[in-house]
Amino acid sequence: MPKMKSHSGAKKRFKKTGSGKYKRKKAGKRHILTKKKRRRKRKLGKPTTVDKTQKKDVEQMLPYS
Repeated sequence: MPKMKSHSGAKKRFKKTGSGKYKRKKAGKRHILTKKKRRRKRKLGKPTTVDKTQKKDVEQMLPYS
């Protein structure tokens, strides 16, 4: 059977942590920043983890991570 291909978009967006979770960036910090509060923009800059309901989808896209 041939090797499975990893989703190239997912490779750039997700990293696996030591505990098996997936790290991701938060959405909403690209543009229209003037109306967002300073605290909100600061929190958007920090990474977070993928929700448990979507973990299976990410694992399918990254079979070798």
